[in-house]
Amino acid sequence: MLSKAIVTTMLPVIDLVRARDFYESKLGLTPAGLKPDGKFIYECGGGALLALFPRPGGTKADHTAISFQVENIEQAIAELKANGVVFEDYDYPDLRTVNHVCVLGAEKAAWFRDTEGNFLCIHEDIG
Repeated sequence: MLSKAIVTTMLPVIDLVRARDFYESKLGLTPAGLKPDGKFIYECGGGALLALFPRPGGTKADHTAISFQVENIEQAIAELKANGVVFEDYDYPDLRTVNHVCVLGAEKAAWFRDTEGNFLCIHEDIG
């Protein structure tokens, strides 16, 4: 029933102005506009939408809130770092990054945080 529905990721943010600056200037997302209910929308690839909405205190998750699929993760990391994005590095028995990249089965992944502390990811399919 929902297999062809456009998906919107809803991401609460403490400071909408600060978050918008990050998503637009650091990540390069194109704004689609402010909705009457206060959500700010971005159009992403494949028809997917990202909606930022103000929420006092936010709701930081301990997991990846959004993952963007990229064609070349090393190139994407370089471009994002040039825009000021800071990547996370991990050295756990089951999760280790090298040059910010972790290979997880059939994909490579790298994580960073937005201005609100949410974990975001870029990933590249390799298999």
